[in-house]
Formats: sequence, structure tokens, C-alpha cells
Amino acid sequence: MTAPIDLTAGDIAPDFTLPRDGGDLVSLQDLKGQAVVLFFYPRDDTPGCTKESIGFSESLDAFKESGATVFGLSRDTVAKHEKFIAKHQLTTPLLSAAEHSTCEDYGVWVEKNMYGRKSMGIERSTFLIDAEGKIARIWRKVKVPGHVEDVLQAVKEMHA
Repeated sequence: MTAPIDLTAGDIAPDFTLPRDGGDLVSLQDLKGQAVVLFFYPRDDTPGCTKESIGFSESLDAFKESGATVFGLSRDTVAKHEKFIAKHQLTTPLLSAAEHSTCEDYGVWVEKNMYGRKSMGIERSTFLIDAEGKIARIWRKVKVPGHVEDVLQAVKEMHA
């Protein structure tokens, strides 16, 4: 196993083209000229992931007004994302990084240790990417309470 990539603020965000709910493809290259928030989360329909996804959905208009587009990413399939969206009335678009190379590119595909059992998975992380495609800010090992508000504040400060 290779060491995770250690991105920092100021780095060019790794490009990707991924399927999203609804069947379209989203490419970071196509989003240049606007701020982008990417929140990586472990799995659809788990308690923390559900709270985080609902939080971003509830604040989606505020992100848009502040000039940012928001996407959630996990390794779940598009079909699973669509069920998750319908179940919780989510409005945030969800991208499927099923092959996990995008997760590796962002350094969020890591070894986890839960109850003494080691496995590979997504470390809950958020990336704020500026209009030029550079990483403006990174949140790693995210704790859900207050996180959406922190990210929104960072977006507002970026555009101030």
C-alpha cells in the first residue's frame, strides 16, 4: 500500500470525472471559474454521513449565494446515492467514486481501525477549491456538528 497523498492548501486540486445521481458526469475541470466544496464521506445512510449530507443540503442555497457549488462523494453507487437522496430529501448532488482512485488522489482513502479491526475506507474530509482549481482549505477527520457552518464561513471569507 502506498502512503496517502498529502495535499495542502495552494495545491492544484486533482481533476476527476465521476458519475452523479441522475446519471450525468461531473468533471472538476468543467467547474473552473467557481468555488467548489467536495465533502468525502464513508457511506450512504449511516448516522454521521446522513447528518452531514442533510446539513449540506439545508445550507445549499447559502453556499450558492456565496458562490460555491457543493458535491458529496463516497464509494457508493449512483443507484445507492439516488435511494439515499430520496429517503432523506437531499438536494446536494452526490458523486460516485466507486473505483476509489479519486479518494486516493485526495488522500482520503486510508486504513481505519474500528474495534481492533483494520480496514480501508474514506476518512471524512472536506476540500474547498477556489475558482482557479487550487485547494483553498482542507478539513480532515471531520466531526459533523458545526462542520457545514465552518465550511460556509470559509467560502464567505474566500469571497470577501
